[in-house]
Amino acid sequence: MKFLYKVGIVAYSLFLKAAAVFNPKARQFVKGRKNWHQNLASKIETNARYLWVHCASLGEFEQGRPLIEAIKEQHPEFRIVLTFFSPSGYEIRKNYEQADVISYLPIDTKQNAKVFLNIIQPEKVFFIKYEYWYHYIEELKKRNIPLYMVSAIFREEQHFFKKTHWGKWYRQMLHKVTYFFIQDKKSASLLQSLGILKFTITGDTRFDRVATIANNAKEMPVIGKFKDDKVLVVAGSTWKPDEDLLAEYFKNSNTIKIIIAPHEVNESNLLRIETGFNNIARLSKVKEEEINKYDVLLVDSVGLLASIYNYGNIAYIGGGFGVGIHNILEAATFGLPVIFGPNYQKFKEAVDLQSMGGAFPVSNYHDLKDRLNSLIYNSSNLTAASEICEQYVAQNVGSTQKIVDKVFKLQA
Repeated sequence: MKFLYKVGIVAYSLFLKAAAVFNPKARQFVKGRKNWHQNLASKIETNARYLWVHCASLGEFEQGRPLIEAIKEQHPEFRIVLTFFSPSGYEIRKNYEQADVISYLPIDTKQNAKVFLNIIQPEKVFFIKYEYWYHYIEELKKRNIPLYMVSAIFREEQHFFKKTHWGKWYRQMLHKVTYFFIQDKKSASLLQSLGILKFTITGDTRFDRVATIANNAKEMPVIGKFKDDKVLVVAGSTWKPDEDLLAEYFKNSNTIKIIIAPHEVNESNLLRIETGFNNIARLSKVKEEEINKYDVLLVDSVGLLASIYNYGNIAYIGGGFGVGIHNILEAATFGLPVIFGPNYQKFKEAVDLQSMGGAFPVSNYHDLKDRLNSLIYNSSNLTAASEICEQYVAQNVGSTQKIVDKVFKLQA
């Protein structure tokens, strides 16, 4: 199995190098790792004490961010090395001020793992949610460097729990982790079934992040002026299938307003969205004194969505007609009921809120129409769903501090 894993890693690396010729994301992946050891070594200070936090991409960064900031505040004797696997995480957060060193994670080979750890010499390591890289975990274990899995969540269909040769091999990695901070009881039962007892159910650190976001939301009077006295639907991180459904609904309604913040804000995508909606304006171009004349507002820059949710009444979260929904907690923390496509089962918060009556999956236009109408034209439904979402977030904050207390207590 180890040999096949090595072959797979090499094949994956070669594939990305070939794809880099015509694929921008693959090109960033390859270019970002060029001369990584020299670049990394130049950023490391002699005699400094380092902790290493690794995130696959941007979503995992949002889970790791509360932990980084809590450690920086409570244990300033440590410096933080932050790594990303994906360009979509690294490129957006490469200037994050709370991390002292930010880098791509080198491809998981035995030599890379040795060189990487020789350079940064971390005292503790935190992998966020999903990342399990064999050679890094193996090398950390050999060096007796503690490895903590943060906001981890497990499902029966994962390789670890399958009765196959691959499953047996993957399970070995779990046994080399020092401690697990997991999200739910189901994950606890799955770990226990493997004889792993070094875990605590601490929940998801993203709740702490979205609570901070809500407390620090920026005032945007221009959004309030756009909303006027109508019900406002905020559609966040949308893709084409999401926008097509929303366009169909808003074609037949002039009693509410919508803000669309698409996942991709390149010009071609913005132009495509504009052709699907009537009476639409771009946020960066519309004059404030004229903004209330429009029914649809298109957000053509990043970083504003969280503050915009503060003005909304209902949220539609994109991605559910693709590989999976985007972050629903940013909307829920402001008390917005959330609607999304059918692919949401891998996201605990979506499953929880759906069962509680604060979130609503839709599979087609008729589902969307029925759900929006039930919330828009029945104020008691909207109020009840809103309270469920707000209370759900409030009841789940505090994960980060539990982790920090446990880790540094273990250290002592």
